[in-house]
Amino acid sequence: MTTVSSSSPWPNPDSTSASDSDSTFPSHHRDRGDDTTESLDSFSSMSLHSEEVNQSSDRIPDSNRNLNIQTHTSPSTTPPPSLLHLSFNQDHACFAVGTDRGFRILNCDPFREIFRRDFDRGGGVAVVEMLFRCNILALVGGGPDPQYPPNKVMIWDDHQSRCIGELSFRSDVRSVRLRRDRIIVVLEQKIFVYNFVDLKLMHQIETISNPKGLCAVSQGAGSMVLVCPGLQKGQVRIEHYATKRTKFIMAHDSRIACFALTQDGQLLATASSKGTLVRIFNTVDGTLRQEVRRGADRAEIYSLAFSTNAEWLAVSSDKGTVHLFGLKVNSGGSQVKDTPRIASNVTRPTSPSSSLSLFKGVLPKYFSSEWSVAQFRLVEGTQYIVAFGHQKNTVVILGMDGSFYRCQYDPVNGGEMSQLEYHNCLKPPSVF
Repeated sequence: MTTVSSSSPWPNPDSTSASDSDSTFPSHHRDRGDDTTESLDSFSSMSLHSEEVNQSSDRIPDSNRNLNIQTHTSPSTTPPPSLLHLSFNQDHACFAVGTDRGFRILNCDPFREIFRRDFDRGGGVAVVEMLFRCNILALVGGGPDPQYPPNKVMIWDDHQSRCIGELSFRSDVRSVRLRRDRIIVVLEQKIFVYNFVDLKLMHQIETISNPKGLCAVSQGAGSMVLVCPGLQKGQVRIEHYATKRTKFIMAHDSRIACFALTQDGQLLATASSKGTLVRIFNTVDGTLRQEVRRGADRAEIYSLAFSTNAEWLAVSSDKGTVHLFGLKVNSGGSQVKDTPRIASNVTRPTSPSSSLSLFKGVLPKYFSSEWSVAQFRLVEGTQYIVAFGHQKNTVVILGMDGSFYRCQYDPVNGGEMSQLEYHNCLKPPSVF
């Protein structure tokens, strides 16, 4: 039995298969082994069909026979779950929470729990990937008592409260990315791209060791752009599926720690394990467009996020501060907010430079760096991810301690952000 907070079901995903030229790759563009399916590190249980994505079905696959979902017990008798996963959906309107008991979906604005699924046996879910606001999610088991094997991606249909397909691998799944036409599965040293409707393997990519499962895909209506680590330390690989071109960028000297794409895939922000600098590249020609400085000491960068129109970049790290940088470049094809754009050379501050920038070329680069224009202080040591809110001049911050912050920044004067809201997403639904 399930407990659902929402009163109406979400719409089904767009199930039409892609007709772009990115649906297949010529043999000279594929990685070694693409033409021999027996050598692949993955194999799929083909229980996901277009009919099952489009409409409900009474047929339950064998993998769901032992699946039970329980109703919530009294909050006073049940300790809070342990949080295993946090991620925003593609437009940052919602976020997903994976726990040692199941998963939850919450709305950002206004903050509220949409629904949760707690499993009575096992229950640990380490990856929950949403597809905008539709009923299809990708789940991967994890934690001390995983609900599913950590080497499987389970395609969950919440209309039917069951899994309608799965992808199995020879090693653990690190992350999953979804588009309306593709499923991208990230292993530690390989990435697989599948057609959404029939789970047909379209492409596979070899990477350097990637324990974080770093991968980003564009979400615009056009053909997909995919970014992942390359085969060398500090290198990123960019796949342009429309033109069947691959671009490599030596972004940093140290290993890549984090990156983010604009929605249209035209701009890429990267950070290394050193965590002092963030660089913004053009994904088409690989040129460095801007470089900003988070700080002088080493830090682990947890997340990077572009604003919708690529005027701002938000950065979170283990230092407990979310930084906001003004960008000099913008993605021409990005969707623009409904509000009028602020003229960058009149009212919107760019990231300030050091007063010693006059000596650029003589003194170290540190003294000519661009610094953040706005900041928000958090508890140091907790892992936070950040995204831009749908309210004007706001950011949303999620913490692995269950915290939810909505903050507002001053686009003209910068400085300390003001906190508008705080919630804890691990509280029982009656609190919301």
